Amino acid sequence: MSTRAACVVGWPIKHSRSPLIHGFWIRKHGLDADYRREAVEPEAFADFIRNLPARGYVGANITIPHKEMALELSEPDDRARAVGAANTLWLDGGRLRSTNTDVEGFTANLDDAVPGWAARPGEALVLGAGGSARAVVYGLIERGIGTINVVNRTIDRANELQRRFGTVVRPAEWDALPNLLSNAGLLVNTTSLGMTGQPPLGIDLKSLPVHAVVTDLVYAPLKTSLLAAAEARGLAIADGLGMLLHQAVRGFELWFGVRPQVTAELRKLVENDLTK
Repeated sequence: MSTRAACVVGWPIKHSRSPLIHGFWIRKHGLDADYRREAVEPEAFADFIRNLPARGYVGANITIPHKEMALELSEPDDRARAVGAANTLWLDGGRLRSTNTDVEGFTANLDDAVPGWAARPGEALVLGAGGSARAVVYGLIERGIGTINVVNRTIDRANELQRRFGTVVRPAEWDALPNLLSNAGLLVNTTSLGMTGQPPLGIDLKSLPVHAVVTDLVYAPLKTSLLAAAEARGLAIADGLGMLLHQAVRGFELWFGVRPQVTAELRKLVENDLTK
């Protein structure tokens, strides 16, 4: 029997930590399997995906800038369709199916870092209105969060999330932040602000309730200024690396038939790679 192989497809792709994560699990479970990077330009993406089996792959992770095109080229599940992007593809009896594991990666990371987070009082406050925000909002709706304030520099993008997900989403301008923070039980940064090489995310957390949870999808640096400020106030936090690790679980299970665990050993491996 030939080696089962999957890959991560993006343009560029050399920065991806997915091979590190999946390679760790392949070794851990002693599988005859492989996981590779594939740098594919946008104009070559459709051909690459249509010929996935011929290239020896049983599935793939999809990253920037291909997630929307991956949705169009596959049979998406409810999550991928709702988010409008697919990041995980797998072959199912000749059919190419897709999902968006950013949704469960986000909620599983919170479950891990702050058990019972969804039962805490208050509204959710999401910063940003791009693809990551759509995955976050869908995950929050799945977990029964009743009010999700989406704050974006351009209100049109936030309005689009309300059109997509309904009145549970409340679009807001950036200058509404101080008032919204005082009612927030969960604050989520989905923007690139605070990422290494990007401008800082300059918001004051003093009006956040003491029971509020703060999470940042940025994982370079591991502890962003937002998380450091939240921690200094004694608030519960969840970092972006946890989401990266948890979103990888389902793809591995779909391709290789084993459900892997996110462990301290795996986290340390990726942490070391991020900080070297």
